[in-house]
Amino acid sequence: MTTSAMTTSALTATATATLAPDSTRLRAAADFVRRHDTATLLPLLLPGLDGPQLHSLTRHLSFAHAALLVFPPDPATLRADLAACGLTADTPPLPSSVVRDRLAARHRRDAAGLDVSILRPEVRAADGTRRAVEVFALTVPPGSDLWPVAEHERAHQHEAHLAFEVLRPEPLLLRGLCALLAEQGAVPDGGGHNPHENGTVLYFTAPAASLAGYRRVELYAPGDHRDVLAGHLADRPATRPSVGPPADQPAETLLRLLTGAWATQALAACARLRLPDAIPQGAPIDRAALARRTGTHPRALATLLRYLAMLGVVTAEGERVRLTEVGALLREDAPASMRPLALMYGGPFYRSFGALDHTVRTGETAFDHLFGENHFDHFARDPELADLFDRSMAASTRMFDPVPAHPALAAAAARPDGGTVVDVAGGNGELLARVLTAHPGLRGVLLERPHAVEAARRTMAEAGCADRCTYRVGDFADVPAEGDVYLLSRVLHDWDDDRCRAILRHCERAMPAHADLLIVERLLPADGSASLATAWDVHMMCNVGGRERRADHYADLLAAAGLDLLAHTPLPLDAALLHARRPARP
Repeated sequence: MTTSAMTTSALTATATATLAPDSTRLRAAADFVRRHDTATLLPLLLPGLDGPQLHSLTRHLSFAHAALLVFPPDPATLRADLAACGLTADTPPLPSSVVRDRLAARHRRDAAGLDVSILRPEVRAADGTRRAVEVFALTVPPGSDLWPVAEHERAHQHEAHLAFEVLRPEPLLLRGLCALLAEQGAVPDGGGHNPHENGTVLYFTAPAASLAGYRRVELYAPGDHRDVLAGHLADRPATRPSVGPPADQPAETLLRLLTGAWATQALAACARLRLPDAIPQGAPIDRAALARRTGTHPRALATLLRYLAMLGVVTAEGERVRLTEVGALLREDAPASMRPLALMYGGPFYRSFGALDHTVRTGETAFDHLFGENHFDHFARDPELADLFDRSMAASTRMFDPVPAHPALAAAAARPDGGTVVDVAGGNGELLARVLTAHPGLRGVLLERPHAVEAARRTMAEAGCADRCTYRVGDFADVPAEGDVYLLSRVLHDWDDDRCRAILRHCERAMPAHADLLIVERLLPADGSASLATAWDVHMMCNVGGRERRADHYADLLAAAGLDLLAHTPLPLDAALLHARRPARP
């Protein structure tokens, strides 16, 4: 949806809906900075790194900040958004000539009319290290002709990036670091020298295989290094490819891509063997002792651990290993455990991905072809698989923490009689529990299959929300008509367009006139840029029979059901929160 096609009143409504996401994105960036450090982040950002390369980079680079571009209507709103996220900028804002010039070139604007400033509120990481969230701010008052710029930038996140400071910047070292990033598939993507703070920035597009959730990387070198910058800018492709392998190493690039299946199974084996649960939290363990604890073959375990160290799951300290923050996510008792996802992706879905060529030849879902039925029916017949699937969906839900902060939920919670949130096909209740926890004034209704409802009762009880939630056993035709906000979290991507239209019609018929519909999905980028949504589109086609879609595709599906797409807000991991409502009557 573009602002150029909107009426003035619709533009005002969209402005109201899309100003709040700045605070949501600020909070997500701050949480990301708190959770990651250099040693754990680099293997996610550059999955092809081997041990010596990782060691070299961690010696010379330090994770400094995550950056984003926001569009406050005035400085006071920006300060309020920062304060709401626990962020305080102790120094006055500085002008950002680099981002200003990039925006001017991208939108064919006069740079003099783009007043972009930089703030760097400090974030204290879990280990006590001081890092920052780098906030680029372009003031966009309501009604400003800069709204199309803000809408485009919010949708595409061109300036969101991860930054690493070069600890001892020298020309030879800087060129070597740029060459090493290029070897890993990072593509030069501009940069500049900021005279206001005498620092040189070198931007890269992250490799397509990156798992960090950010598409751009910055090397920040204190001082004036314009000779290195000139060479870096000269290396930038005229047309940036969506995938950036180094052209002079195609065989190595392909080989690294082909071994991706090995990483999946190494992580799944790590989870099945419960290696992370057997490693003491925050302390190393001898490999022989770990083998005894887990009942594994010592030499075979050592080989696996060496590979897991390369993937950033553990770190090796001689004969001892220590779990990284990434590896800790595979612990069963971790608050944000992703162990169920490792077991699912390395289990049933791994088998069906082996028949991807069958799907491409015939259009038939590979999972259905292999197992003789769709995954919903197959998992429902096996209580253990059904439980694993529900837990894997819950693990995915935890990645979208900003969802409970949406203004529609806050507005429902502020109703004098307390609002009601209806989670349609809400799985084991993980998302609804998080929403009710964030908004004590809300009540919840969860619609699901019988076995999922029982799991949801346990989830709600553990979250302390059992007395504020009721349950409905049924399917999409049974959407209750008592909600103020309706949730569809990663439901529509399971189905084809006809079924999606039917699901949305069921929701529209049940929704009171004032109700909002919030949809969580990954959005395919309209410009073909690298995105997790593109990978998930293949997964949905092969294993589920569904698909990922662009924002305009969802707008068409909603319109067919009598609903308007008001806005879509970025979420972590290339997901988005789509906000829909019935059209306003004249």
